[in-house]
Amino acid sequence: MGGIQPEQTERDGFLPIRTNGFDRGFISVVILILVHLLWMRFLESLLPLWVATLLCLALAVFIIRKG
Repeated sequence: MGGIQPEQTERDGFLPIRTNGFDRGFISVVILILVHLLWMRFLESLLPLWVATLLCLALAVFIIRKG
């Protein structure tokens, strides 16, 4: 019984692995957590945390679209 095969959504981007949308979203969240932890340790006295959030969100959009 030949069923309909789901469409493959994996693709090659600038990331060194083949990824789908969930993979790119997960990578973005991991980067967001890492950046926020480093930001709180080294830069929070100079710049507020929301700056890191905006930078990470912009990076996440880029990774999800082009990654």
